[in-house]
Amino acid sequence: MWENDPKLEAIRRVRNFNYQDLIDISKDTLPGYDEKLKTFYQEHMHADEEIRYILAGTGYFDVRDENDRWIRISAVPGTMIVLPEGIYHRFTLDERNYLKALRLFVGDPVWTPLNRPQEGHVSRHKYVSSLDMAAA
Repeated sequence: MWENDPKLEAIRRVRNFNYQDLIDISKDTLPGYDEKLKTFYQEHMHADEEIRYILAGTGYFDVRDENDRWIRISAVPGTMIVLPEGIYHRFTLDERNYLKALRLFVGDPVWTPLNRPQEGHVSRHKYVSSLDMAAA
């Protein structure tokens, strides 16, 4: 079980994740399910990292490559995904319409999506600069 997983605990310590909660995405468990899915699928970024550890179900995180084309990342049980602050992304479920994930945070949790475009936002600048440095 994830609650007693020593690898997950080690990641929490190393990355300083001090807050976590569970999100259970299904029509039966998530209030405002249809609106939430629309919000998740709208291309956006966050001012903090987005960290998810998938416990059940399947979904997809879409991110942009250097040519602004979509890259689809399958999120299945056991997947941990860390989206850097400032990266444009979106999320959707597969045809089973269910996913349960542990959300991990450093500091106080912030769930505010910043819809594209956000080119002037400090987090977007930080992300784009990190790509420029990696390419050099």
